[in-house]
Amino acid sequence: MKFYIVTILLFTSQVFFAQIEFKTNVSKNKLGVNQRFRIEFTVNKQGADNFKAPPFTNFKVVGGPSSSVNQSWINGKASYAQSYIYILEPKKEGEFIIAPASIEYNDQIVKSNSVKISVLKAVEIPKDPNNPEYVAQQNIHLVAEVSNLNPYVGEGIYVVYKLYVSENISVNDWRVSESPQYNGFWNQDIEVKDINVKKGKYNGEDYRYIILKRAVLIPQRDGKLKIEPMKMDFSVGIPTGRGDFFGNMITKNINYAAESPIKTVNVKALPEQGKPIDFSGAVGEFEFKVTANKNVLKANDAAQLKVEVSGKGNLKLFEIPKITTPTELEVYTPEHKEQVITSLSGLRGSISDIYTVVPQFKGKYKIPEVTFSYFNPVEEKYNTIKTEAIIVDVTEGKELPSTANNVAVTPKQQVVTNGNNFRFIALDTNLKPKIKSQFLNSNLFYLLLFLPFLAIPIGILIGKKRAERAGDVFGNKIRKADRLAKKYLSEAKKQLGNQEAFYIALEKALHNFLKAKLQVETSDISKEKISEILKEKNVDSANIKQFVEVLNDCDFARYTPTTNVMMEQEFEKAKEVITTIDKQL
Repeated sequence: MKFYIVTILLFTSQVFFAQIEFKTNVSKNKLGVNQRFRIEFTVNKQGADNFKAPPFTNFKVVGGPSSSVNQSWINGKASYAQSYIYILEPKKEGEFIIAPASIEYNDQIVKSNSVKISVLKAVEIPKDPNNPEYVAQQNIHLVAEVSNLNPYVGEGIYVVYKLYVSENISVNDWRVSESPQYNGFWNQDIEVKDINVKKGKYNGEDYRYIILKRAVLIPQRDGKLKIEPMKMDFSVGIPTGRGDFFGNMITKNINYAAESPIKTVNVKALPEQGKPIDFSGAVGEFEFKVTANKNVLKANDAAQLKVEVSGKGNLKLFEIPKITTPTELEVYTPEHKEQVITSLSGLRGSISDIYTVVPQFKGKYKIPEVTFSYFNPVEEKYNTIKTEAIIVDVTEGKELPSTANNVAVTPKQQVVTNGNNFRFIALDTNLKPKIKSQFLNSNLFYLLLFLPFLAIPIGILIGKKRAERAGDVFGNKIRKADRLAKKYLSEAKKQLGNQEAFYIALEKALHNFLKAKLQVETSDISKEKISEILKEKNVDSANIKQFVEVLNDCDFARYTPTTNVMMEQEFEKAKEVITTIDKQL
């Protein structure tokens, strides 16, 4: 009995110590909203795969994913650890829970522990000239320049975003992580076609700068309106103070985030004193006119009346005055046209409504005067433009019917009844039965009746095939490796642009392809053995050489700089060599 008890205890202890551990560790649990931290997911068993990171809600990934493997043998005890590492930056203050990550081990899903992070107010970065974060902060400035911080409602202003970089550092790469928001403004971007580096001054010092973004803004309400910041991520080269063998300065690349300051615009309300009754919100400097393409025409001929506002201002944000016409003129819905150009000086051009007018009777008709009012922010006063009346002379056509008190009256026709008022009611029918045939004892009835009996032998045959396939352990193993090769090749395509993760996924795809086609375990694979086995399989030497070159590139490229174009070329090269060898095996 003692022997059995000791055996069971030893067995359970071995099982316990052989369990997989998957942990989440962070460099800090409490930090400022302007700081970053490192999160690391570590598994202690070799063979764990298909790692899936949690959704980093309320955090921005500024670095990673990267991975590392640590394997050691101390005093006869082996240890193994594989880690997946991210650098995160909080988006706002508060307490947040980072959900567990997951990984697959022995066909089971294993999850790590969750982590609680407390994000406090922004902390001051220490003024340390040896701190790369401080150096980047002092030499990179994202600036928003606003043309007018005290406009009227409807008055156009513009904002220009500039990036200032000193001569002391270099910016290797950058991207906009969050575009600015213009709440309370009508806005339209002005395309920046060419990014040219210029020289200028910032706080009295020499800087290089580029224009990143330009936009025209028109405030829609009075009060204090905020222009939210633009946020950007940078890859910055910071000088280390040391030189290489040839005397060139050695730099250290870091990830750095910056944002433009919030701009507050004090929008003034339009004055109530002197505001015209017909004012519809036009603000700027405008001209107004109403024209007809012809004033003399025949009845049932068409003329066009054009109501046009031109000039500079909020042309797209107000309605053009309407015209009124006599009842004897038939007027169609106007066609609206806009010819507006957007530039840093605002909106400029013209908008118009074109009416089609068709007279019904002979005579002269007057289209009354039309007024248009607008506010001029430069003069700070309202202006009203009044057009002249337009006379439409219809020289030929039917005479106007009798009038009473100078108002045209159209005679009404009397409705006459007769005995044929209901002559169009159908007297013959063409009815069809709703149910055409009985389902019972029909061909479809017997087919559905015997269909389950026909399905029994098909089900037995399918079951035997599945049992044979399940019993084929070696074949299943090969098929699984083939699926993994396709999967990792797909994963490599997703990781294009992420250097380390891309080459890890690409190398895994190549190894799983070999397992599927050559029936060789990963631990047995070396570049020399690959060449030998492929030669035995009658694979061309050129293809073998290309396959080995891709494997070598995966090892070499993890530790050397590369570009997205090089990674795409490497992916296409791997796909081509796998396809070529697959045809020869």
